[in-house]
Amino acid sequence: MLQRRPTPDPVGPGQESVWDYPRPPRIEVSPRLVEVRLDGTVVARSNRAVKISETASPPTWYLPPEDVVRDHLRPGYGRSTCEWKGPATYWSVVVGDTVAENAAWSYEDPWEGFEGLRGHLSFYPAALECRVDGELVRPQGGGFYGGWVTGDVVGPWKGAPGTGHW
Repeated sequence: MLQRRPTPDPVGPGQESVWDYPRPPRIEVSPRLVEVRLDGTVVARSNRAVKISETASPPTWYLPPEDVVRDHLRPGYGRSTCEWKGPATYWSVVVGDTVAENAAWSYEDPWEGFEGLRGHLSFYPAALECRVDGELVRPQGGGFYGGWVTGDVVGPWKGAPGTGHW
């Protein structure tokens, strides 16, 4: 059976379509305020986060290591490799007695073209409160991908059942 890409959703003023994002992904530093919290405690805040935009996925935001409160991080477990960025390192986020297991990841030795991500951390919005310019981020469906869904991004995007071929 022939698998076709879905019809992109209409783009409104101030929005961008995930179907206009490039492959390989675009990497850009953004001045937008990106914040991550667990139980109301700020674990990361930056206005120089790296935004990764890739075809069929909402953007993923990576915060510079110096903008992350490292006392809230513990080594996580598991392995994965991005076809573009390389092997990921996972982190659990801890605030008091609350632990968000494997709620963050980084690329400690990223592949060529993505060296600007070295040591930066991204966080799963399904596990933590993530905000971009004050807007609460919704998680990308499916539980594997870490895209950040905000009102300025339209899909559809991969992650939900039936989207694996995109």
